[in-house]
Amino acid sequence: MNRAADRKPLRADAARNVDKIITAARLCFREHGPEVPLQTIAVTAGVGPATLFRNFADKEELVLAALHRQLGLLVDPVIEEALAGPDAADGLFRVIDALMGVASEEANLLGAVAGRRGLLTGITGDLIESVAVLLGRGQGQGTLRSDISMTDLIRLLAMLIGVVDTMEAGSDAWRRPVALVEDAIRSERPHRPLPPQAPCRARPSTPSLAGARSRTWPWPEMPQGCGAGSSWRRVTSQPSSSAALTGSET
Repeated sequence: MNRAADRKPLRADAARNVDKIITAARLCFREHGPEVPLQTIAVTAGVGPATLFRNFADKEELVLAALHRQLGLLVDPVIEEALAGPDAADGLFRVIDALMGVASEEANLLGAVAGRRGLLTGITGDLIESVAVLLGRGQGQGTLRSDISMTDLIRLLAMLIGVVDTMEAGSDAWRRPVALVEDAIRSERPHRPLPPQAPCRARPSTPSLAGARSRTWPWPEMPQGCGAGSSWRRVTSQPSSSAALTGSET
C-alpha cells in the first residue's frame, strides 16, 4: 500500500503537522540535498522526531508524500483541463510542461528516490494513464504522429526528466528539449523558434560529479565525452531523477 497516495483523513492538528513536515522536507531537500537527515527536517518543521516517524516510516515515504502533494497541486489540475479541452496535443504538452516544472523544482526530492523505480507507481499511475488518453486522442485528431507508441512516450518523458540532472534546480532549461520533443512527435512541426539554450551544469547531488560542483559547460564548448561519448554515459548511468518519476529505466 502506498501511504503517500492512500492516506486516511487526519485530525486537524495531525493534518497541520503533516503539512509542516512536508513543507520542511521540500525546503531541507532544496537547501541540503537528498542526503539531509530526517532529524534536520523535524527540527525545521518544529515537530519532534516521534511526530515525524508517526506519520512517515522513513525518508522514502516522506519524499513520496511531498512529491504526491506537488503533483496534486501543480499537475493534476492541468491534466483535468487537458482532458476536457478540444486539442489533445496542446493538452499533452501542457501536462508535460507542468510535470517538468515539478521535476525541476523538486530535483533533490527526486534524487532521494532515484534508482528505486517501483516506489512512485502509486503516485504516477493516473498521470501515465492520462498521458496515454491524450496521446490516443491526439493521434485520432491527426495532430500527433500515428507511429508513436505509449512506450515511446514514456521513454521520451524519462529522457526529458533526466534534463534536470544537467541544469540548475528550479530553472526552466527544460523548455528547449521539450520543444524539440514536440517537434518530433507532432504530425506537423510547429512554426516557432526554439526556447533559449541554457548551459549544461553538473549537479552536485550526483555522486559521480562531486568534483565538478562549480563546472559550467556551455553546449558549444562541452568537454570531450559530454555528448555521445563514454564518459557522459558513465555520469548518466548513476540512478537518475528520470527513472524515479516515470518509474522506468532508460
